[in-house]
Amino acid sequence: MSTKYVEVGDLKEGSYIVIDGEPCRVVEIEKSKTGKHGSAKARVVAVGLFDNVKRTLSVPVDTQVEVPIIEKFTAQVLAISGDVIQLMDMRDYKTFEVPMKYVEDEAKGKLTAGVEVEVWQILDRYKITRVK
Repeated sequence: MSTKYVEVGDLKEGSYIVIDGEPCRVVEIEKSKTGKHGSAKARVVAVGLFDNVKRTLSVPVDTQVEVPIIEKFTAQVLAISGDVIQLMDMRDYKTFEVPMKYVEDEAKGKLTAGVEVEVWQILDRYKITRVK
């Protein structure tokens, strides 16, 4: 299980949410007042962590939404071949690969074999966020 449920009303800008199966960072939240015949609504605008696509969600404030559980850990770069980076998890020494498109821009220029990087595991996918 790599998600938990949270009410939309508890989300803040900068928190994370799953929209259409894609983990996203919330960039904007608008909450409307309760109307004469209904509940308050929330409009959430979020940007995908892996594809940078803007997504919106418009639901009542008390709706339960999925929030990804992000596991952060350190890994060492073993090799870079083409657009794939081979990494070794420093916790249990297992190796895995991350496509170059899932590397934050500021980390791209600093990647070489042997450096340690911070990796986020989100919904069974990996993203390199920074070089340590």
